[in-house]
Amino acid sequence: MRKIIINGGKPLSGEVAVSGAKNSVVALIPAIILADDIVTLDGVPAISDVDSLVEIMEIMGAKVKRDGETLEIDPRGVKDMPMPFGKINSLRASYYFYGSLLGRFGQAVVGLPGGCDLGPRPIDLHLKAFEAMGASISYEEEAMRLATDGRAMQGAHIYMDTVSVGATINTMLAAVKAQGRTVIENAAREPEIIDVATLLNNMGAHVRGAGTNIITIDGVDRLGGTRHQVIPDRIEAGTYIAMAAAIGEGVRITNVLYEHLDSFISKLEEMGVRMTVDEDAIFVEKQDNLKAISVRTAPYPGFATDLQQPITPLLLTAHGRGSILDTIYEKRVNHVPELARMGADISVLGGKIVYNGPSQLTGAAVKATDLRAGAALVTAGLMAQGRTEITNIEFILRGYANIIEKLTALGADIQLVED
Repeated sequence: MRKIIINGGKPLSGEVAVSGAKNSVVALIPAIILADDIVTLDGVPAISDVDSLVEIMEIMGAKVKRDGETLEIDPRGVKDMPMPFGKINSLRASYYFYGSLLGRFGQAVVGLPGGCDLGPRPIDLHLKAFEAMGASISYEEEAMRLATDGRAMQGAHIYMDTVSVGATINTMLAAVKAQGRTVIENAAREPEIIDVATLLNNMGAHVRGAGTNIITIDGVDRLGGTRHQVIPDRIEAGTYIAMAAAIGEGVRITNVLYEHLDSFISKLEEMGVRMTVDEDAIFVEKQDNLKAISVRTAPYPGFATDLQQPITPLLLTAHGRGSILDTIYEKRVNHVPELARMGADISVLGGKIVYNGPSQLTGAAVKATDLRAGAALVTAGLMAQGRTEITNIEFILRGYANIIEKLTALGADIQLVED
C-alpha cells in the first residue's frame, strides 16, 4: 500500500507550473479514435488516468508513443472490439469511448464507468442523445452495448435536461461523423469542452458554438491528423493557489489562464487574499486576517464543484463562520470528517458544509475518499502541526501530476512511501 507522509507547518515559497488539464485530456484521448491519421497532444499531464487511457488505446490496436508531456497516437489500427472492462471500470471518463466508438464504428460495447463516488452521476443524458441519433441500447452483464445496426449515426436536435459536461462532450464525439446536423441545446460551457471542440475542428470537424449553451455540429466523412496543445488545468491551478494562500510565503503559479478561474478568484478576493495576476501566472502573497465566506458551486462559469474541496482547508484559516453548498454532487462532503479528525471545526448539516475558523490543524492518519478530497487532505497536511499520513492516494495520483515533486520544490516536507 502506498501513502503520502507530510510533516506539516513548513511554509511554501517559490514557483510551480500547472500541468495540462486532466478533465480535457481524458476526453481528448478517446476523441482521437475518430481520426484517420496520427494525432499528437502536447501538455499531457503525468497522471494515472492518462496511463489507463493509453493502455486501453493500445489494447484496442492504437500505436502510442509517449515522450514526457507529448503523446502521439496513431488510431488507424483501432479495432471494433469490447472494451477492456478492468481498466474501463476504474475510470469515470471511460464513457467518452461510447461517443467516439459510435462515431467511428456505429457500435460500442463498454463496461459501465467507475471513478470517484460522488453520488448520482447518471449517464441517461448521454444515452438519450445517442438514441436520438439512431443508436439502440442493451445491457450485457456489467457492460452496455450501443449499436446503430449498420446504419450511420444521424444528426439530431438534442436538449440537455440538465447541464452536463460529460453528456455535451459525448454527444459532440458521436455527432462529428454523423449524417447531417446535430444541435445541442442547454450545452455545458466549460473550457474543457472548447478544448475538445478545438481538437475536433483541427482534425476537420465542423463544430460551432462551443463555450456557449448551443453547439452545432455538421457531420463530416473523414477526420485527419493534427497537433494539439492541451489547455492548463484550472482545477490544479486553483488547488495550488489555495495552498499558497493557506501556507505560503510568496508562491508564483505559472501556466494559468485567469479567465478560467474568474469565479474562484472572486471568492478568494472576497476572503481578502492578496495576489497579483499576470498574463499567464498568479503570484500569491503571504496572507493574514482572512474572513470567512460562503461558497455555492454551480455549472461554469460559476464556482467549480471540483474546487470546493481544495478550497476548504484555506477557509479553515479564516475568521468567522461560513458554509459550502455543492449543488452539483451531493456526496462531495467526504473530506469533512477527515478534516475534523485533524482538529477542524467543520461539519455537514442538511447537506451543507458548515465551518468555524480559524482552526489549528494537527497531523493525523486520514484517508482520501476521492480525487479532490485527497487534494484537500494534502493541503491540510501541509498546514497541520506534526505528521499527517494519507492513504488511498491512488485517487490523488489520478489527477495531480508530479504533486510530490512540485510541493517538495516549494519547500514542503512530503514524500510518497510504500508500506
